[in-house]
Amino acid sequence: MRRSLIALCLVLSCALAACGGPGYNARVFEVDPNAPYTLASGDRLRIIVFGQDSLSNSYAVDGGGRISMPLIGLVPAQGATTAQLERAIEGRLRAGFLREPKVSVEVEAYRPFFILGEVTTAGQYPYINGMSVQNAIAVAGGFAPRASRSSVDMTRVVNGYPITGSVPMTTPVRPGDTITVRERWF
Repeated sequence: MRRSLIALCLVLSCALAACGGPGYNARVFEVDPNAPYTLASGDRLRIIVFGQDSLSNSYAVDGGGRISMPLIGLVPAQGATTAQLERAIEGRLRAGFLREPKVSVEVEAYRPFFILGEVTTAGQYPYINGMSVQNAIAVAGGFAPRASRSSVDMTRVVNGYPITGSVPMTTPVRPGDTITVRERWF
């Protein structure tokens, strides 16, 4: 009887441990401030092709992670830096359209971040460079009365996979992040 009780407790503790899900360390959400920004769906870019006013324009990165330009068509932008995209566009233009193209790419508008849960106005907001979780909550109208004010859950796409973890209020927000403010118990 005693052995079966111990075996049952062991099985139950293993089952409960499996329900906990992955425990991500807050270090996963730390970002090197000197790391180049990588483009993704929702970014709006200002592309200038020097001497070619008809090609210079504002372009949006579509849901497939590409931009569509006259003459050269779809250009992959997902995961690329602005410098990498400049080189890709120059290469395509050089292959049959322009002799020595010079291209400049800059981010005109970053993709938005999202905030959910116990805030005054949950929703989608434009990203502001240098923003922390605390600033993002202020942009969303502040905490709701039942909000937990110590930490929040943040979901960020890292290497193509969404990762969710509990982070402190001082964590930097990146474009595309989803912040969830939990309800406090007391």
